[in-house]
Amino acid sequence: MKLNTRPAPIHSHEGGRAKRINPEQQLRRSVMACLLWEDEFYEDGDTIARRIVNSIRNVDRDALVTIAEYARSELNLRHVPLLIASAMCQCLKHSHHAEDAVAGVIQRADELAEIVAIHCRLNGVGPDEAKKVLGGQMKRGLARAFPRFDAYQLAKYNRPGAITLRDVLFMCHAKPRNPEQDATWKQLIDGSLQPPDTWEVALSRGDDKKAAFTRLLTTGKLGYLALLRNLRNMLEAGVDRDMITDAIVARKGAQRVLPFRYVAAARAVPQLEPALDNALLAAVTETKDLSGKTVVLVDVSGSMEAPLSAKSDMTRLDAAATLASVLNCDRRVFTFSAGNVRHCYGEWDGGKITVEVPPRIGMAGIDAIANSQFHGGTMLGQAVKEVNAIPHDRLIVITDEQSSDPVPDPVAKHAYLINVASNQNGIGYGRWTHIDGFSESIFRYIYAAEEVLS
Repeated sequence: MKLNTRPAPIHSHEGGRAKRINPEQQLRRSVMACLLWEDEFYEDGDTIARRIVNSIRNVDRDALVTIAEYARSELNLRHVPLLIASAMCQCLKHSHHAEDAVAGVIQRADELAEIVAIHCRLNGVGPDEAKKVLGGQMKRGLARAFPRFDAYQLAKYNRPGAITLRDVLFMCHAKPRNPEQDATWKQLIDGSLQPPDTWEVALSRGDDKKAAFTRLLTTGKLGYLALLRNLRNMLEAGVDRDMITDAIVARKGAQRVLPFRYVAAARAVPQLEPALDNALLAAVTETKDLSGKTVVLVDVSGSMEAPLSAKSDMTRLDAAATLASVLNCDRRVFTFSAGNVRHCYGEWDGGKITVEVPPRIGMAGIDAIANSQFHGGTMLGQAVKEVNAIPHDRLIVITDEQSSDPVPDPVAKHAYLINVASNQNGIGYGRWTHIDGFSESIFRYIYAAEEVLS
């Protein structure tokens, strides 16, 4: 019997030869652009979630904590880091790492209840059996996280549900840090917390919409994401437009808002696009300028049109185009697909795959990318060949990484493949620096990496 044989090749969903990667790399590519339990173009949300859970036992425990906290703190993902921490509690018995992960990923008061709900789903039980499956690591992690939140934060997220903050407090037996916190928790238990001054509370009790939103804007109590999501409501209620645009441009609390949120807001309320564009461009100035000449290659194939979630009109293409349009450097921008050539079952007529678009920033750049060509098949290999012929110092490819043809090595000194999806297999390893996610934080990573090498 011959045992020393090569493993069978693996392929992307488009059929191109994929790279074999280690378990930590596999976990990162499944996590960093994942909106938990949301279907993507090639894989459904349950498949992705199961792969994440199955990866836990094969990844170094310190790396697991790092991945979960990075996804939450740097990439601003909320639910998939909770899944990682929950799976660690399920899989890694008698390890402080699971407790550390739970405590590290809970950064909003409502996540105390959400992680318990996720843990119940992962263990196949209903909310009424939550206490039976929590375990010591989960309880200790929750007990460490609970005291971080003050009365306002607890009141803001003390919502009705199958699992409430009161339930979590009883389950984890957290200890208050001082008498004031002890009094707050007693109010949480008996339901006497002072209602928070939020737009949801104001509207639910019947306050005048115009007066409520105006007061919250004036006092700075309307969160930035809530601001973006309520632009249409405020305009329809008659809130002063200048006050709204001033709040948009001020960007108070915008640090955790993903770039594509500005695009979603502009599509919902086109008349406010100039202010939203200014706010998006302000995010560009917060990233350092990359030296040298950069080629940006953006995937506009059909699979990139998959929505980010069942309730969202935003797509992977929107996320990719936004990233390409907030990059601060001397750049040329190209899109690729196979929409302008005959490409079916491996046949290709030799036409050009890439289309160059103006290197605009902000909303104008996003529109230029999205409208550059027909969204057909994915020939990333041919696209890389075409841009390899252009003089440049850096190549940044933004894609869901599902090529139908072999992908050559890049010729640039620095080459990055940014994966904005969670598919199991991909091609962007080897000579590529592989990055997963759709937050502008990835550009800070690129700058830091090149600074170390310089």
